Amino acid sequence: MPQGQPLTVPRDGLTTRARRNAPLLAVHTGPGKGKSTAAFGMALRAWNQGFDVAVFQFVKSAKWKVGEEVALLELGRIHDERGIGGAVEWHKMGSGWSWSRKSGTEVDHAAAAADGWAEIARRLAEERHDFYVLDEFTYPLKWGWVDTEDVVEVLRVRPGTQHVVITGRDAPPALLDAADLVTEMTKVKHPMDAGRKGQKGIEW
Repeated sequence: MPQGQPLTVPRDGLTTRARRNAPLLAVHTGPGKGKSTAAFGMALRAWNQGFDVAVFQFVKSAKWKVGEEVALLELGRIHDERGIGGAVEWHKMGSGWSWSRKSGTEVDHAAAAADGWAEIARRLAEERHDFYVLDEFTYPLKWGWVDTEDVVEVLRVRPGTQHVVITGRDAPPALLDAADLVTEMTKVKHPMDAGRKGQKGIEW
């Protein structure tokens, strides 16, 4: 894809404008570092374009913190106060989805994940947001907490131009087949292999 130009253009009658506005499903998977980081970077670009951004983190622990959460929520506040960029929402399973206020436990993680996906599916049907990040969402799919076929179908028929980015290791083949963009992060070298701990500004 030299200089951002496609190698081939299908004869499907779509205009350049239509192609630029087509909804994108991206999957960041693989064992390497950077899957969520790349997704949050895309969310930053989306915010800059005035897109309504929603992040859903499918993580078990309420203690899980990432610097991008603080930064994006601050950008959301700037939008609310000054009309710059787009609106931002950030929801986290481990601390209780904001619409249910139920904290996850080891017993009900599966139910919480299913509830999270049900809410996302409703929002997609309503075209509530422009850009979605489903962070670590491949794990509920892998563990059978959320049905992969249902996810693929909901994403396939979602209306409008809603972009969706899904992150996590071991993305199921059906999701990869449905995606428009798939990036596999591979680990070549990692400081933890040499015994180094996670570092602020790098891991969080």
